[in-house]
Amino acid sequence: MSENRTNGLRRGAQIAGVGAAAAVAMGLLSTGAANADTFVPLPDGAKGNPAGTVTISRTGEHALISPSLSANGAGRVVWVSGNAVADISETPEGTVGPNNGASGAPGTNNSSTHGASQLSTGYIVGCQVSIASDAISAGVSGGINLSGGSLGGSIGLNLGPGEVKFVQIDYKDVTKPGRYSVEYQDAEIEIQGCAGYAQARAYTVVEIIGDNYSKTTLYGQPFSIG
Repeated sequence: MSENRTNGLRRGAQIAGVGAAAAVAMGLLSTGAANADTFVPLPDGAKGNPAGTVTISRTGEHALISPSLSANGAGRVVWVSGNAVADISETPEGTVGPNNGASGAPGTNNSSTHGASQLSTGYIVGCQVSIASDAISAGVSGGINLSGGSLGGSIGLNLGPGEVKFVQIDYKDVTKPGRYSVEYQDAEIEIQGCAGYAQARAYTVVEIIGDNYSKTTLYGQPFSIG
């Protein structure tokens, strides 16, 4: 098997919030008020497709929640880290074509194959909504795409009450069977415009093109950003 690895990835998706920090409802992991650094360890996970040709795993995921860099007294920021790995035993070779990034359309999980199979990973971020199965299946997405080369500076993400957006951290094109990995360290997410609690959870998608098309998605545990 071949191995493709992205190490020490740093990305920024800058977000600030208005309103008091709140604990997560419905039994989700609570991190408390965003007025001090809070380390949140998150569990490993794995999932395979029914054909047994794709297995996704996520390890070493954690989040560090801190006061917003905007210093407005009401913002929130989180740095996320983790390693997403896909073991793929069957896939057409495909041809990597022009890449316009993920569309963010409903039901896409912010993935895009553009002529080749693909591994992509990122975070779903919501404002005053539980990031559970019902929110994900609705496919509500703002289409924020942070993939494609080294990202400089920071990107703001505005969230209103009840909104859910996908933030893609990175992706790998899959042109032959093998092991593919996306490792990210301290990717920054800061929330703006959310007058209430905010939540996030990781997603990793493997999309296999061809006659035996498949799409396998592994979600992480939801956690509060305050």
